[in-house]
Amino acid sequence: MTPDVTPDVTTATKAIRICVAGLRGIPGVMGGIESHCEQVFPRLKALGGNYDITVIGRRSYIPAQPYEYKGLRVVALPTIRNKYLEAISNTAIAVLYARFALKSDILHIHGIGPALMAPLARALGMRVVVTHHGKDFEREKWSAPAKAVLRLGERVAVAAGHRVIVVSRSVTEELRRRHPALAAKISYVPNGMTEFPEARGGPEDGAVLTRFGVAPGRYILAVGRLVPEKGFHDLIAAFKSAQPAHKLLIVGKADHENAYSRGLLAEQSDRVVFGGFQGHDVLKVLYRQAALFVLPSTHEGLPISALEAASQEAPILLSDIQPNLDIELAAANYFPVGDVAALSAKLRGDYASYRVDRQAMAARFDWGRIAEATERIYAALAPLPDGDD
Repeated sequence: MTPDVTPDVTTATKAIRICVAGLRGIPGVMGGIESHCEQVFPRLKALGGNYDITVIGRRSYIPAQPYEYKGLRVVALPTIRNKYLEAISNTAIAVLYARFALKSDILHIHGIGPALMAPLARALGMRVVVTHHGKDFEREKWSAPAKAVLRLGERVAVAAGHRVIVVSRSVTEELRRRHPALAAKISYVPNGMTEFPEARGGPEDGAVLTRFGVAPGRYILAVGRLVPEKGFHDLIAAFKSAQPAHKLLIVGKADHENAYSRGLLAEQSDRVVFGGFQGHDVLKVLYRQAALFVLPSTHEGLPISALEAASQEAPILLSDIQPNLDIELAAANYFPVGDVAALSAKLRGDYASYRVDRQAMAARFDWGRIAEATERIYAALAPLPDGDD
């Protein structure tokens, strides 16, 4: 499976100023968009192109003072700390900052909610790239009005973006069917399979596992935010029904604590363990030593946590939503979404039968090729003369 991208075009000799917005920040900030940006943009910078890249984050997640990360400049801007307004308020400020402080040539917006700011960015003369990370209007946490706004954001992304990147093959095909006149500017560029660096002086496996009260090969692992669409309530119910000879370890936290996240945490016991948010050094150990990785989600873009688990050769079980099916694992690796009985039966099965072909996945979901595909999309935009939309 190879990304389909706009043909390469020779870039101008002057530095191309790129501003990245719509995310909480990098590095080490929880979230799929954040992981994507942390992997892609340092690689894109390292390709040797003449790029000046600034990543905009939110002051509630990263340091207030600008800093450098692997050749990128990271700037924290204000945001309204509210689940409905956090992303859009920060992106609105980022658009103005990109145009008037950075004089950016390209604004790269991540997420269909922040994409509502694409028309403003375009009106201010910037080339706009939007990455569609998933149908956020399907997330259970959003109210009906919020879902309507997110659907509008998806339409705005396609209409106002000069180029649209989509991480899911099925969503790419759907958008092209719905917008045939604009299909040429919609490109499939997936997420990648993270290769965790060897941490120097990092925690030993035994110390990490002891911290969570689990033993090698004796726990089931789930990783993600404590939100309804991750389906951890289904996993806990299935785990209790199956009664496997393992513990259940759920790693992640909620951005905004609410009744749902508190209800999940109330399930903590000697058999069900919540590990909170963890960085890559700890996650690498947890993936590597897990008996099984499970992602029971009802909504995804293209699940980075599943690709991370595959990189450490953990057996994998996924719900059969289309973005998970886009990874194209064997039928044995899937169960019907929301079917607690079916998941329970899988948890009583032979976990060895859920192993995946790590090498094949690494070839299909390679961050280096993804960075190259992103660069070609930028190169196609950069030569456009000022004012040519």
